[in-house]
Amino acid sequence: MRFLVTGGARSGKSSFAERLTMSLAVKALYIATAQAFDQEMKERIALHQQQRSDAEYPWETVEEPYDLPGLLDRLSGNKAVLVDCLTLWLSNVLLSVESDENRQEVIEQEITRLEHSVMSFTGPLIMVTNEVGNGIVPEYALGRLYRDLAGRLNQRIARQSDQVFLVTAGIAIELKSREYLI
Repeated sequence: MRFLVTGGARSGKSSFAERLTMSLAVKALYIATAQAFDQEMKERIALHQQQRSDAEYPWETVEEPYDLPGLLDRLSGNKAVLVDCLTLWLSNVLLSVESDENRQEVIEQEITRLEHSVMSFTGPLIMVTNEVGNGIVPEYALGRLYRDLAGRLNQRIARQSDQVFLVTAGIAIELKSREYLI
């Protein structure tokens, strides 16, 4: 089963995804995509680590900021996996090719790689992502590109997911079963 958990900043999506993972498997691998480039991010990462520790659940944590598709391919079928989060992974990839004139194509290829890895993954796979398109239009071209890529990434991974949850104010609502198809 593949699950996508989305929502805004501080919506409770990571906590929900952790509880969902714990309900599905007796142990799991936590793939962290964040990088701690500043103090605020170090504090966010420490908070997430503390929450996992407090849960008294046997998390194994692997940090993978760039080659998430390759890691998922290697792990498929081995254990339950929680990825937190896809939009941070996207940001890492975008910034790694920021000066490349073909950056959009390079990133689209990485998104396609990730989509294929998600499609072929066997076992419980829970992925956290951010909804970034509900706010203001970013002032800079790189911000607009990121917003657009994140929206397309979320759509593609949602299509490959069995269930998609939107978390707002700590409340998770399953969306995919309510999808209106025309």
